[in-house]
Amino acid sequence: MKKEQPRPVETITAFHQLRGLPKPAHPLISVVSFDDMCYAADGSPATLVHNFYSIALKRNFTGKLKYGQQHYDFDEGVMVFMAPGQVLTVEADGPLHHEGWLLLLHPDFLWNTPLAKTIRQYPFFSYAVHEALHLSEKEERQMTDILQHIAQEYHANMDAYSQRVIVAQLELLLTYSERFYQRQFLTRQMANHQLLERLEDLLTAYFASDALPQHGPPTVQYIADQLHVSPNYLSVLLKTLTGQSTQQHIQDKLIEQAKQQLATTARSVSEIAYALGFEHAQSFSKLFKTKTALSPLAFRNSFN
Repeated sequence: MKKEQPRPVETITAFHQLRGLPKPAHPLISVVSFDDMCYAADGSPATLVHNFYSIALKRNFTGKLKYGQQHYDFDEGVMVFMAPGQVLTVEADGPLHHEGWLLLLHPDFLWNTPLAKTIRQYPFFSYAVHEALHLSEKEERQMTDILQHIAQEYHANMDAYSQRVIVAQLELLLTYSERFYQRQFLTRQMANHQLLERLEDLLTAYFASDALPQHGPPTVQYIADQLHVSPNYLSVLLKTLTGQSTQQHIQDKLIEQAKQQLATTARSVSEIAYALGFEHAQSFSKLFKTKTALSPLAFRNSFN
């Protein structure tokens, strides 16, 4: 069976047409109700690529979401965030139904505002996070109120302050989202620590194999792929739990291996560097000194 190609949706107006909605009141921003949208009656999968940001607040969702190449965990969660160019597939066994609100935001609306540069820094705007944001009833009302305020503002007569007011509301929405996602990370410590254990096991196995001299240290992308999460998600999680990024974890593992070999073998610094996957001994020595404040030879001599 031929794989369905993602359907590009270039504009918010095109999205409105696709879902049987009236023409948007503003071409670059729109808040719409899921109750008003039309979907395929047979629930056949629809794979779309939006050219704009999407923030969905959903309830009673009857289908499944596939975000990039993995399914999105929507159990009990209510908010989903997507950036331009990301692939979303909606699957359902029958007629699709859900309630709530959808904010559509074209990047051009943010032109010449600080948020234009910072919006992609929010970690939930990536394949990094593959679970919906959980909200209490009070928090859900807060988010809904912000969405309604945005809609009221762009439906009113636009003036010199309209963009600033809407962007301020968007920043408030994103700040709350970041706070709630941070809490969600912390309240799922068991699952998060299990992922951390899997990371340690993966690094231990990699360093014990012949992979280092053949392929070099594992990349962040490789580690994330093996753990079935995205690089950004993994780094955010590790930062929350340990204060270090994935790259720092890999480097620390390298330094542990280097210390062991410097302390227990007669190998030269160059031999150790190559065994650990470094193309140049100077690069290894620079990293070692950055991490330990000692050169490899100084570290070795400290045992004499």
